Amino acid sequence: MAEDPLNWIQRIAQTIYDKKGKNLIAIDVRGISSITDYVLIADGNVERHVIALAKEIEDVMRDQGQKPAQVEGLQNGDWVVLDYFQVVVHLFIPEMRQKYQLQRLWPDGTILDLDLLEQPLTPKVKNE
Repeated sequence: MAEDPLNWIQRIAQTIYDKKGKNLIAIDVRGISSITDYVLIADGNVERHVIALAKEIEDVMRDQGQKPAQVEGLQNGDWVVLDYFQVVVHLFIPEMRQKYQLQRLWPDGTILDLDLLEQPLTPKVKNE
C-alpha cells in the first residue's frame, strides 16, 4: 500500500523547517487542480539555500523510496519545483515568491496545518 501523501507533506515541511526554510504553506488542491493533490510552498534565503533545501528534500524522500518525477530550477535556484505527482513542492527566494504569489492560484484550496516540531536544544556542558 502506498504511503499517505499527507505524511510526505509533513516530512517535507519538517525538513524545510529544520533547514531554516521560511513561510511554509501547504494547500490541499484535490478537486481544484488536475495536476496534483497537494502543493507545498516555502522560501529559502538565497539561491544556494533554495538549492540546498531541494537537495535535502530529495535525500529525505529517497530514503522513503520516493523519487521526484521532475525537478526544475536547480541551475538557478530562484524557484525550484519538485514534482512527486501527488505532492508538488515549490521553493523560492523571497523576491520570486512575492513576484508570482503562487498560493493565489488556489484560493479555494484548504490550507493544511503543519504540525512542525521544534528541535530539542542540546544542553550546553560546562567545562569543569
